[in-house]
Amino acid sequence: MSLKITDQCVNCDVCEPVCPNKAISLGVEYYEIAPDLCTECVGHYDEPQCVIVCPVECIFTDPVNVESREQLLAKKASLTREDVP
Repeated sequence: MSLKITDQCVNCDVCEPVCPNKAISLGVEYYEIAPDLCTECVGHYDEPQCVIVCPVECIFTDPVNVESREQLLAKKASLTREDVP
C-alpha cells in the first residue's frame, strides 16, 4: 500500500525531505503522498520515514492503494532504475 496523510496534518514540513522517492508534496490544504511514487520506504529503510518523523501521527496506510512487498520493491526498482532482486 502507499501511505496517506490525513487532514490532521499541520504542514510542519518534516515529512517531505525524508521521503526517498519524493512522493510527498504540499497539496491545496496539507501535504499529500503520490501513490504512484510511494513505496512505504520498502527497499530504502525498514520503516516509512515520514511516519517516524510525523509529530501529529497523521500518516497511515491507504486502503485504496493496496500493494504487496514485492510490488513495492518492483516500484522502487522502477523509480530508481534498479534490477528487482
